[in-house]
Amino acid sequence: MMKWTSIALAVGALAGMAASPSWAASSSAAPEAGPAIHVEDVYRFYKIYDAAQGRPSDSQLQRDYLDPGSAGLHHLATLRNVTGASIAKNMEAHPENYADAKRCMAVLPRVRERLGVALRRLGQLYPPTTFAPATIAVGRGKPVGVTDASGVIIGLEALCAVNYLDANVEDRFVHVLVHEYAHVQQALRAPAFYDNPKPTVLEESLIEGAAEFTAELASGSVAYTDLKAMTKGHEKTIEDAFVTDEDKTDLSAWLYNGTLTKPGDLGYWVGYRIAKSYYQHAADKRQAIRDILEMTDARAFLARSRWHPGIRLQ
Repeated sequence: MMKWTSIALAVGALAGMAASPSWAASSSAAPEAGPAIHVEDVYRFYKIYDAAQGRPSDSQLQRDYLDPGSAGLHHLATLRNVTGASIAKNMEAHPENYADAKRCMAVLPRVRERLGVALRRLGQLYPPTTFAPATIAVGRGKPVGVTDASGVIIGLEALCAVNYLDANVEDRFVHVLVHEYAHVQQALRAPAFYDNPKPTVLEESLIEGAAEFTAELASGSVAYTDLKAMTKGHEKTIEDAFVTDEDKTDLSAWLYNGTLTKPGDLGYWVGYRIAKSYYQHAADKRQAIRDILEMTDARAFLARSRWHPGIRLQ
């Protein structure tokens, strides 16, 4: 899911899990095949952007960028009201984000290469992995991403602007994308749990934490790299507070409470530590990964994890 409301950027709803949109691949591919990773929209956008000296009109953006865009870009436009006018409006308000995003565009060839490697690793760790398509495009500044059972769409300019994630933008894109692919698996294997419209703090934190732990296994790092430094030396205090709130359905103290420049989301970190504790205490590691990604009962999972506030993990 990676709802990304954490930085005031809501991610697409996961309604209609049983039927995949037409833009998405609907079947699992062999791990060696990997996913389709589309970046062509980014290059078309910046061709238009450069030709207009950074000030393309809304009609240019609609006619030359959005209308001939990829299926993933059209899916984003439908879900999140991305139009030539909305892009032009945000570009006028935040021109620096579109200029700065060129540094992220420059790393896309390596991101595609490394993502392919990481997702093949995910397929080895979790053989049922479905390799839905990924699209990186340029939008209206938000959302950072839309992820559902059918695939992943990332807004280049939006993710590039989240300055508290990994300072190395190549690493940032790889780890975030793998986190998102974990959500694709959750949405497919446990849709009722994943798409619960009123989750508790514990449930939502485990959804996000499971994706963080999966990203670490497959790509070498979590997506929310800032949380390690934020929490160091405060583990037990934070997690004692989490236990107090874990059954609440008001998520605002733990999840989706940051901005582009201010981090939040301590629930991601606690959920990651619970998932990691489950994995480290499991005798069958392959089954543990399945349990983490196919979770349907947060309370039972927590009990089996042997996690407790302040636990020391390897």
